[in-house]
Amino acid sequence: MHSLVVFAGNSNIELAEDICRHIGIKLGDAQVKRFSDGEIQIEIRENVRGKDVFIIQSICAPVNDNLVELLLMIDAFKRASTQRITAAIPYYGYSRQDKKVAPRVPISAKLVADLLTTAGARRVITLDLHAGQIQGFFNIPVDNLFAAPILLDYIKKSFKDDTVIVSPDAGGVERARAFAKRLDAQLAIIDKRREAPNKAEAMNVVGDVQGKIAIILDDMVDTGGTLTQAAGALKKHGALEVHACCAHAVLSGPAIERIDDSEIQTLTVTNTIPLNEKARRSDKICVLSVSKLLAEAIHRSHTGSSVSSLFV
Repeated sequence: MHSLVVFAGNSNIELAEDICRHIGIKLGDAQVKRFSDGEIQIEIRENVRGKDVFIIQSICAPVNDNLVELLLMIDAFKRASTQRITAAIPYYGYSRQDKKVAPRVPISAKLVADLLTTAGARRVITLDLHAGQIQGFFNIPVDNLFAAPILLDYIKKSFKDDTVIVSPDAGGVERARAFAKRLDAQLAIIDKRREAPNKAEAMNVVGDVQGKIAIILDDMVDTGGTLTQAAGALKKHGALEVHACCAHAVLSGPAIERIDDSEIQTLTVTNTIPLNEKARRSDKICVLSVSKLLAEAIHRSHTGSSVSSLFV
């Protein structure tokens, strides 16, 4: 068995160090610098010949910089004669652009898959892809893990009273239904529709939330618009409390202000994306770690053990 080494780009160093602690190894020595014109320079500062290399890098803001960092790191390891290169991508950026929604637009998630493969990645480990079919964009193995066990455990410990799991839109119903089934909770759906051009969207609640603790479940929160509107609709329909859970805390633009000013009491996220300073100061945001889950996936991938039990 070739020796396991783990390296990281600049996007999520803290998560990478936590993963290494769980595995029981030291984070590899790599330097990611910038030339004065902004070009990225990669230097691997230890021997990796014949080793099984895992690169941890979230494709989060600044998205393009972090993507290019990852591609250049893969290329550097390929040219250093490693045995195998696995891209461990806690948050797969561009995943929302997984199909053509209009004429003459790219399928960006597919292009990113091609770039990773061409650079030299031979396996991808990721978490909660926005669309499961993105796995089919790759011609290499993809392990798409889920934060569900971590979020389920948190919900079970934190909410003992009558709860209802809420999908913020029609696209998330399958995810919300799976959570509701495991928690033996009820299910509700936010039906968002625009009544007429230039008129605000109406937020209708399908399901009974009267007097219940509503937990909105989504795979990511970006600007927070849909989430905070949904929270307002749930309170209007009689929800006792409104909480939210998601895997990826993108939290761009006015997200933090919207969440702080909304009916949401808590927003629970994972550390696939590091929080910015504004998000860290928010009293409403709680962070759960996925480091143990990713460490176990990396260990099993390295040893050739089954990872299927992690896909729950």
